[in-house]
Amino acid sequence: MTAETGSGGLPTVPFRQFLLKLHSLCNLSCDYCYVYFAADQSWRRRPRAMSLDTVRQAVDRIAEHAREHRLPMVRIILHGGEPLLVGKAYLGELLTVITERLAPVVEVRCSMQTNGTLLDEDFLVLLRRHRVGVAVSVDGSPAAHDRHRRFANGRPSHARVAAALRLLNSPRHRELFVGLLCTVELANDPVETYEALLDFDAPRVDFLLPHGTWRHPPPGLEHREVPPARPPVVVPPDEPTPYAHWLGAAFDRWFDAPRKETRVRMFEEVMSGVLGGAVNTEGLGLAPVDLVVVETDGTMQHSDSLKVVAEGAPETGLDVLRNSFSDALATETIRGRQAGLPGLGPVCRDCALAAVCGGGLYAHRHHPTTGFATPSVYCFDLAAFIDHVRHRIHRAMAHLTGTPSEPGTEHPSALS
Repeated sequence: MTAETGSGGLPTVPFRQFLLKLHSLCNLSCDYCYVYFAADQSWRRRPRAMSLDTVRQAVDRIAEHAREHRLPMVRIILHGGEPLLVGKAYLGELLTVITERLAPVVEVRCSMQTNGTLLDEDFLVLLRRHRVGVAVSVDGSPAAHDRHRRFANGRPSHARVAAALRLLNSPRHRELFVGLLCTVELANDPVETYEALLDFDAPRVDFLLPHGTWRHPPPGLEHREVPPARPPVVVPPDEPTPYAHWLGAAFDRWFDAPRKETRVRMFEEVMSGVLGGAVNTEGLGLAPVDLVVVETDGTMQHSDSLKVVAEGAPETGLDVLRNSFSDALATETIRGRQAGLPGLGPVCRDCALAAVCGGGLYAHRHHPTTGFATPSVYCFDLAAFIDHVRHRIHRAMAHLTGTPSEPGTEHPSALS
C-alpha cells in the first residue's frame, strides 16, 4: 500500500477496507444500535438490500482502486443491518460476483459481521466455499447479552447466538471463525463478561465502547458536558472513569491468566502503543483511516459510527455509479483522518498519550461547537485505562528483571 500526497499537502493512503452494507434492516432491536436509534435515520430511505447491479458496480470500483494504487490485497467486510437477511441464494450470487471480478486483479480477504441468529449449517457451508470469515456480536453471558440484544418482540437472542457459535466452532467450520465483538455495558460484570466470551473459544475478542458524543454522552458519563481544556496528564481524582475501571478489571483477568486464552484486540493495541509500537485500530492510535463504507444504494460513506453525530454526518456526497474511491480519498474528512497528529485538535496534539489513544474514535470527539477538534468524550477513561495498562506492564517487567517497580506518576508514554 503506497502513500501519496493529496491536495493540501496531506498524505493520502488508499482504501484497503471496503465495508458493504448488504441489508439495511436487522432482525434484532438492540437498544444501543447506532443505525436505528441514533441521530442519522437514513436507513429508512435506503433500499432494503443492495442490488446485484450495485454490488457489481461497487466491486468494479474496488478493482479500479486496487489497480490505480497497485494494492496487493483488499479486505471486504459484509455488513448490515444484518447481512444474512439477504438469504442464501442471493449471498451465493454476491460472493460469486466478488470472486469473479476481483480475483484477477487483487487478493481478497472477505469477512462478515453478523448477529449470529440466522447463522446455520447451510450458510456456513456457503461461506466456507467462498472462504468468508465470520465475526459474531455477543455481549457475554445470557443475562448480559440479553440486556440489550433482543428481538423486536422482546424475546432474548443469546440462545440462538450460542447455538450458531457452537456450529461455527465445530471442526468443519472452525477455520472461518474470526472472533467476537462485545459492547461494554457498565451494569455487566467485566470479569464475568470476559469469561463468558471465553466459553465460545474465540480466536479473538474485541471490546467496543458504547457510542456517544459530547452532545449525547454514553451511559455513565452523562455528567461530562465540557471537554478537557488541557491534556489529562493526571486524571482528576474526583473525575469518575467507569469505563476505565471496567476495562481495567477485564484486562487484569486477561493479563494475569497463566496461559494465553485468546487475543483481545483493544488490550493488545494499547500494550503495543504503551511500549512504543504501532496502534492500528480505528478507535485508537494515529494510523490513517483506510476504510470506506458502501450503503445499499451505492452511496459512499465515512465510518457509519458517525450516525451518532447528526443526520447526514457519514455522507460523502459520492456513489459507486458516478465516482471512484479515489474521489472519496479527496474529501476533507478523509484527508483530516489520514493526517495523523496534525489532524487532531489542539488539546490532543499537545498530549503525550496521543500516539496511543489517537484522540479516540472519531465520532466520539464530536462537540456541537468545536466539531471533531475535541478530545473524545471518553478522554479521561482512555487516559486512566492506558495508565493502568502501563502500570501493569511496568510491574511485570520489574518482576522479570528483579528491579523495583516504582512507576510513580509517569505518563504512559514513559515506556515508549
